[in-house]
Amino acid sequence: MFKHKIYLVMLALVVFASCKKEDDLGDVSNIPGLGGDTWATTPIDTYIMNNFTTPFNVSAKYKYDQGELDFDKTLTPPREEKIIPVLSAIKRVWIDNYVAEAGKLFMQRYIPKFFVLVGSANWNIDGTITLGTAEGGRRIVLYVLNDFRVKGDPGYRAGDTTNIKMMFHTIEHEFAHILHQTVMYPEDFKRISVGDYTSNWNNIADSEANEKGFISAYAQSAPDEDFVEMISLMLAEGKAGYEAFVAGINNASARDKLRQKEVIVVNYFKDVWGINFYSLQTRTRNSINALMY
Repeated sequence: MFKHKIYLVMLALVVFASCKKEDDLGDVSNIPGLGGDTWATTPIDTYIMNNFTTPFNVSAKYKYDQGELDFDKTLTPPREEKIIPVLSAIKRVWIDNYVAEAGKLFMQRYIPKFFVLVGSANWNIDGTITLGTAEGGRRIVLYVLNDFRVKGDPGYRAGDTTNIKMMFHTIEHEFAHILHQTVMYPEDFKRISVGDYTSNWNNIADSEANEKGFISAYAQSAPDEDFVEMISLMLAEGKAGYEAFVAGINNASARDKLRQKEVIVVNYFKDVWGINFYSLQTRTRNSINALMY
């Protein structure tokens, strides 16, 4: 038995040595990650360097790399003509407004350092779409960039906010996760809708969730999602949009729950981060409006 094992090991070593000696693996410089993932600097790279990397130490990958994405999904890279407009909008609506309210050091400290840009949607098996993900506060993946349109783009109609708000709803949502994972929001928030959270949120209409005191159906999935959905949608809709939304809810108890959540969000931003949430909300919505009209 012992000798047999030694023989097998020796045989394996001989086979390995033979392969190493005789097989020509070719030029590995064409394999991404092994020297083949370099390219000449483009205006896109220069824009990212000047507006993201130098001031905030942030990099953005727009070239397709399956290793950065789910292996079981069919995804496409963003069209190159979309990248600078999208990044420019992200800077104006999200980064610049947080810098104005909280300071550049705040964003340098908490902004995710790596963005992965994807052109297509990320469909899930339950029929829902993942618009973005944040991982450990260091990496954000943004999908559906090829559908992003602003005023002046072909096919855009003034006031058509769907694709614009979708983009910034996603970014504000993921950044809010980073904030509460750094400093947790008050436990009182979780008690407002206790008993109403469900993993079956994707089978619930937004309007149905609204009448239970949730700003969206996804907010009903868990307290953390409820908290960041409040932040992201209040910012994306602006003060007037949010007030109109609350006024349109028939259930007085649901309206009261939303107001309780709003108060906690506003106080959280003030007490933890020194940010005037309503001022940030106004700045954010004004920046979104500038892209639409």
